[in-house]
Amino acid sequence: MSSTEPAPAPAPEPAPAPAAAPAAAAAAPKGMRKNGKNWHDVKTPFRPTKGQTSYARRLEERKAMAAIKEKEKEMKEEKEAERQRRIQAIKDRRAAKEEKERYEKMAEKMHRKRVERRKRREKRNKLLNS
Repeated sequence: MSSTEPAPAPAPEPAPAPAAAPAAAAAAPKGMRKNGKNWHDVKTPFRPTKGQTSYARRLEERKAMAAIKEKEKEMKEEKEAERQRRIQAIKDRRAAKEEKERYEKMAEKMHRKRVERRKRREKRNKLLNS
């Protein structure tokens, strides 16, 4: 190489992506606010967006909401079934306790064998009636 030839220019660096520039500009403050309340969000003008979602997108959202509602309903039903099961267990325990007390009162007045016979007879009748 001779000293009279110009040196090749360095390759230009690629410019940053244009999508990153607006996001950074929106996040960066534009100086001090006039009222000094810098902790508030910067207000933007109202832009109506009512009819901008596509029909397919709305259908997808409706399906998703329906699935969520179905899951919530299922969970509520499971919770209610568990609650009813607990209530029924409490009622059964109370009924058994009352029956036991009734037989104990009977046993005070009558003979033990006679009380046992009555228990068996009542048990048979209960099975037939249910």
